[in-house]
Amino acid sequence: MRDLKWTTDSDQVILSCRTATPCIFSMEVGNQTWVTKFILVGFPGSLSMRTAVFLMFLVSYVLTVTENMTIILLVQQNRPLHKPMYFFLANLSFLETWYISVTVPKLLFSFWSMSNSISFTHCMIQLYFFIALMCTECVLLAAMAYDRYVAICRPLHYPNIMSHGLCFRLALGSWGIGFGVSLAKIYFISRLSFCGPNIINHFFCDISPVLNLSCTDMSIAELVDFVLALVIFLFPLSITVLSYGCILTTVLRMPTGKQKAFSTCVSHLVVVTIFYSATIFMYARPRAIHAFNMNKVISIFYAIVTPALNPFIYCLRNREVKETLKKLSCYQATGST
Repeated sequence: MRDLKWTTDSDQVILSCRTATPCIFSMEVGNQTWVTKFILVGFPGSLSMRTAVFLMFLVSYVLTVTENMTIILLVQQNRPLHKPMYFFLANLSFLETWYISVTVPKLLFSFWSMSNSISFTHCMIQLYFFIALMCTECVLLAAMAYDRYVAICRPLHYPNIMSHGLCFRLALGSWGIGFGVSLAKIYFISRLSFCGPNIINHFFCDISPVLNLSCTDMSIAELVDFVLALVIFLFPLSITVLSYGCILTTVLRMPTGKQKAFSTCVSHLVVVTIFYSATIFMYARPRAIHAFNMNKVISIFYAIVTPALNPFIYCLRNREVKETLKKLSCYQATGST
């Protein structure tokens, strides 16, 4: 057992490291002790189990980044895909690439690191970008639903309504709203006091586990988080539901071509269902779901599995994307011979 103390004129930094427990990093200012680092528990276990989990996350990460970058390049390099639907799909792929990059690289590093600590500042930064990208995806999915509504319910006016300018503004608005809402959330969370313990039973800094470590009144932070969560989830969800309600009504009135019309929406509808199901389950109560192991399982689903599934869902159900991939494969095969 060992204790290390370092004292300055203005404050006292205490680093307590015990062989049986993780290191606890704190700073004593006056009579108040502040946590300066958190310990991410991650996925403890035997070496063989950790190796298997590491390989699973590594493959998922490489696969997700490759899939989404492929979609971005396909949309950018092929004129037949220069349409509003694929413009939003490229934005979603870009978002998913950063979404998984916020959590997984740190997780992969922690499997072989002697310390699973993360500083308070880095924890807030990770939480900020994770919330920002999640909120951005909410609004972006609503914009994609509106695009499908105009395409099916007002096809003759589609080119005029979904102009390049409107598409750009919808995409820019999605990113702006998502990062703005996240900034407000993080402002109130970062002002809370964390006096210890500093152990987060999770593999990244998520809202619920972080809030549970606060040792001061968090009612305002919880209220702000809950209200903003309702706004950022329910408003885009309402737009999505209304859009698909109109789409369903229009499709049912069509004398012919019902299956073809609705098939253009299936991929997006599946992605929306998966995203909102996992997200609402996790964040219905911001302070917290106390079954942290279940938290980790659900977090894996929406933070890692969903970004990996989305490109498959869109590509396998989309005729134009599949045809573009086939042409590209044939071109590469011809070029290599």
